[in-house]
Amino acid sequence: MSNRYEMRFAGSGGQGVILASVIFAEAAVISGLKTVQSQAYGPEARGGVSKAETILSREMIWYSKVTVPNFLLALTQASLNTYSKTLSEGAVVMIDDSLSIPENLDPTRVISIPILQTAKEKVGKAFTANIVAVGAINKALQLFEEKVLMEGVKRHIPVGTEEINKKALSAGADLITPEQTEAFRQRLG
Repeated sequence: MSNRYEMRFAGSGGQGVILASVIFAEAAVISGLKTVQSQAYGPEARGGVSKAETILSREMIWYSKVTVPNFLLALTQASLNTYSKTLSEGAVVMIDDSLSIPENLDPTRVISIPILQTAKEKVGKAFTANIVAVGAINKALQLFEEKVLMEGVKRHIPVGTEEINKKALSAGADLITPEQTEAFRQRLG
């Protein structure tokens, strides 16, 4: 991992982007990194726009807000259109493959994968899309060991859902090719 990642997770309320962000912050704590996590969502909560941010750093974090993210997860077209405008030059963007890449975004920076479909069809539960995304993000960026990430997940899920969430993490990781991992890891440093 480079010295600092600024990560933004965006979608609609109920898709679990806040939990995804929290899991990465938890994995950072377990790994001894510095981290800050924040979130914002509309008053509608479910169905409204939702955004969460996590900063992962090897050094002290002096400002707790993401200013120019070098990673974006977008699960809805509205969130992609809005948040793809404020990325760092080399940012990596992960989107559900049902979304269209906006003109302002270089397609070589985008990982387009079937996050929502995988949750429904391979995991068997649509509500696991956030955990599928967490598995894919971690595989693409090589941020944490699998056991650390799973521990982060376990600390924030209901007791008794460990196996379905483990399946979702694995299904997400399986969406990423070794070539994607290498290309995007190099991009972020």
